[in-house]
Amino acid sequence: MGEDMSDDGHEHNGAGHEHVPSRQRRRFPGISSRAYEHPADRSALVALRKLSGFDTVFKALSGLLPERSLRLLFLSDSVRVSDQQFAHLNDMLRDACYILDLEKVPPMYVNQDPQPNAMCIGLDEPIIVVTTGLVELLDEEEMRAVVGHEVGHALSGHAVYRTILLFLTNLAIRVAWIPLGNLAIMAIVTALREWFRKSELSADRAGLLVGQDLKASMRGLMKIAGGNHLHEMNVDAFLKQAEEYEAGGDLRDSVLKILNVLPRTHPFTTVRAAELKKWAESRDHQRIMDGHYPRRSEDKDTSVTDSFRESAAHYATSVKSSKDPLMKLVTDIAGGAGGLGGRVRRGFDGFTGPNPSQDRPRNGSDGADGADGEGGADGEGGARGPKDTPPRGGK
Repeated sequence: MGEDMSDDGHEHNGAGHEHVPSRQRRRFPGISSRAYEHPADRSALVALRKLSGFDTVFKALSGLLPERSLRLLFLSDSVRVSDQQFAHLNDMLRDACYILDLEKVPPMYVNQDPQPNAMCIGLDEPIIVVTTGLVELLDEEEMRAVVGHEVGHALSGHAVYRTILLFLTNLAIRVAWIPLGNLAIMAIVTALREWFRKSELSADRAGLLVGQDLKASMRGLMKIAGGNHLHEMNVDAFLKQAEEYEAGGDLRDSVLKILNVLPRTHPFTTVRAAELKKWAESRDHQRIMDGHYPRRSEDKDTSVTDSFRESAAHYATSVKSSKDPLMKLVTDIAGGAGGLGGRVRRGFDGFTGPNPSQDRPRNGSDGADGADGEGGADGEGGARGPKDTPPRGGK
């Protein structure tokens, strides 16, 4: 079973760092990162860990990147968190590592930057960097979720994505003059960005396991999206945006969503919030809180095939339950739904909602398309239930 730990409250005079009363938090001895990882993220990591000789190749690859230089840069031009500097962050960091049972506490730095952001970089020895913009924006419990988010990255070894992504992005620029060379590399970069976006959803879950306060996690994401104006924002309305984003529009909007998200390393903030809330209400999360979760000692026995199967099943379920017009079209085609011919002829506007009268055949023509002319589930305008964070958009 998970163990309870006492979290001592701290008085802070800085804006947004008020005293938080002590309360019990569950800790998770020996927890494997597989417990909280998104299925797509988990399958990629399991596969990478199983690759023979991957560590040797990757260390050689990482030597091409300025990781050592970045360490020296933060050491020389940022503030290292300790008992003497940003003590409240140091307490959060140690608590996060204790809760997730991360043996070695990674160094943390505060970097002067008004843009709210946080990151975990490094392979063998990860370091965590948070900006002053983020520290000033979030209260204590919101910041605790962010620190847990970054510790989750460290526990999962997500720096592997970031390092390869940086390397290939730089390589794509260098080989842009080679015919098709840039296209091939950018195809890999696009896939890596998809993995990276899923890794952000995983880290959001880790942040929730550390903070164990869903409301604080939601507030943090809202502040990242709208600034320090919580009195002007509402969680339910914020989550409603995610529903509207997914279900609204027609096929043109679906294409635009894809184009908008492709260059991003983080999911959109409202989507992260919805995904996190959905996971917080799931049986998987409850089992972890009850002390039933995979252990690190079992990682070596994990099946790559099973992990990919779980990932495929997750995507299939997501497509089937999605209210996005394009995903609904894919589901209709896969299910052999009738009425598609008439909707395609009408153009993209035919996928904005149900219109039974237009799907019915006229003068007996197009009988195959009009036989079930009502569009069934395709036209449901109902919004999808809240789903989890992730953009970088702050962390």
